[in-house]
Amino acid sequence: MRLDDLLVEVRACRICADRLPHEPRPVVQLGGSARLVIIGQAPGRRVHESGVPWDDPSGRTLRAWLGLTDGEFYDPDLVALVPMGFCYPGKGSSGDLPPRTECAPAWHDRVLDQLPDDRLTILIGAYAIGRYLPDAGNVTEAVGAWREHLPSHLVLPHPSPRNQGWLRRNPWFEADTVPDLRRRVAEVVGRTPG
Repeated sequence: MRLDDLLVEVRACRICADRLPHEPRPVVQLGGSARLVIIGQAPGRRVHESGVPWDDPSGRTLRAWLGLTDGEFYDPDLVALVPMGFCYPGKGSSGDLPPRTECAPAWHDRVLDQLPDDRLTILIGAYAIGRYLPDAGNVTEAVGAWREHLPSHLVLPHPSPRNQGWLRRNPWFEADTVPDLRRRVAEVVGRTPG
């Protein structure tokens, strides 16, 4: 299947329409040469409204961690943005609801098959880690053992402002992991680390 046809199919997806509190709006970014793949949770309300992935405070933090400009991050031939759930799942009692469970089984293999084999996949948060590295433990354990998942995967906590407590309790992440993350990302997108 051609990539353009797959994107049309993804964006027309309605498999969980009857379980969403709003009209489905799948949000994904994909280009056939993207060697950096970011698999996060699901779009938040703001991203649902704009249709732009990571168009929120979490996205600003993520781009800072990665050392990418907005132009680099939003270039589909450099970065593929593939959430666990493509649509905003709605609000829960303590934040957004979990990603819908239908998306990843329905779409991920087909989407990832379109990308180069020599890619770096960044897994963000418990849902992505649980699907792709099921034996890695909880988020803190998986992120703490980030070197063990290389060269194909790198794991990150969610960059949400709600995770400030986690970042304070785990200062090694920004001191040790983020500089190496930036270096690896720069190599994958084809520029000199800086």
